[in-house]
Amino acid sequence: MTTWTLAPEAFDSPAASSLRRDYYADVAGSYWKRPATPEEIDEGLAGEDELPLLAPPSGQFVVGRYGDAPAACGGVLMLDGGRGELTRVYVRPAFRGTGGGAALLDRLEEQARALGAHTMVLNTRLDLVEARRLYVRHGYAEIPAYRTGPYMDVWYGKALD
Repeated sequence: MTTWTLAPEAFDSPAASSLRRDYYADVAGSYWKRPATPEEIDEGLAGEDELPLLAPPSGQFVVGRYGDAPAACGGVLMLDGGRGELTRVYVRPAFRGTGGGAALLDRLEEQARALGAHTMVLNTRLDLVEARRLYVRHGYAEIPAYRTGPYMDVWYGKALD
């Protein structure tokens, strides 16, 4: 039986870089309602200024493998006031429905607690319906905007036990 393993990994490792590239292609393509070009993906990845912060003590990046295949990723970025922010949460389409999203959220919340977070927050777009359903099933509720930006339509939060 194939299982998920999730572990911290550098955001620029080969597996993490490939997953981030697929993440950007997926969310950009969904937004534009067409496949993102390799140049557009490169441009989007070049704007990921907070990635170096996804390492302790300011954050953590996690890669999930289904069997041996890199299949999911996500990060926690520490904010002020004991808040951790979920970012780059992604499960490759071929692995959706296998429990990877829930396992990834569990692991990211564990990492956030280890970094001192008491609350988890995130922002997303309204069109990312599957992701929003996952967050709600995992105990996240809508909260007021804690930051604004061009691709932020809805904000969620959760108290970490």
